[in-house]
Amino acid sequence: MHPASVGFQCPECVAEGRRTQRQPRTMAGGLVPASAGQVTKALIGINVVVFLAVLGSGGYDSPLVRELVLFSADRVRWGDTIVTGVDGGAWWRLITATFLHERLLHLLFNMYALWIIGPQLERMLGYVRFVALYVTCALAGSVAVLWFTAPNVPTLGASGAIYGLFGAAFLIARARGGDLTAWAVLLGLNLVITFAVPNISWQGHLGGLVAGLLLGAVLAHAPRRHRDLAQGLAFAGLWAVLVAAVVVHTTMA
Repeated sequence: MHPASVGFQCPECVAEGRRTQRQPRTMAGGLVPASAGQVTKALIGINVVVFLAVLGSGGYDSPLVRELVLFSADRVRWGDTIVTGVDGGAWWRLITATFLHERLLHLLFNMYALWIIGPQLERMLGYVRFVALYVTCALAGSVAVLWFTAPNVPTLGASGAIYGLFGAAFLIARARGGDLTAWAVLLGLNLVITFAVPNISWQGHLGGLVAGLLLGAVLAHAPRRHRDLAQGLAFAGLWAVLVAAVVVHTTMA
């Protein structure tokens, strides 16, 4: 027995009460995170660890870059080595490239943007939906690169995922009746940078952004009664489209 404010409670009664107590939910239907920002910190940590590993193993000439970077060509000469691209079966590059950064400034810019937007979206969505959104937008950015970038051009960075987070946050804030000025300005500035600065993958940025807008609309407006089903179908449907796009591209190569 456990002492309580009045009398005692049996451990089984306490456990049963916890099981039957309704858990608080976010506006999107996820469990309210115990500490918003934990997943964001983990994602930033992964990106930093990969960057340090690349830096410590030769920078852009690192074997890690050679094995993780995204390009669609079936085979590409990388220095003295022939490496396999996505069309040759190296599908992992569609995700691994999104955790890869060549320069410190590139890493710092992306991680700062992730730190600004990540914890807020964790509060709005919960951990599971936030991770699903991040990974899906990352994949969508890579698939856009696959289709609209020259096959032998290497692409890397978390920007597609982050643009997707911005797009989703914009629509969710709109649905909640929040002030959209800051979001609109931030998103607009990033789009200007995307097209104004050379050597930036606009394909990856826009691919992630479109996915974020689509999923953000579902997360924000799915009917409450069938919210989990609608959101699950939206994510599954988008993944089916993205996987099909990769398969079709591979067969056409």
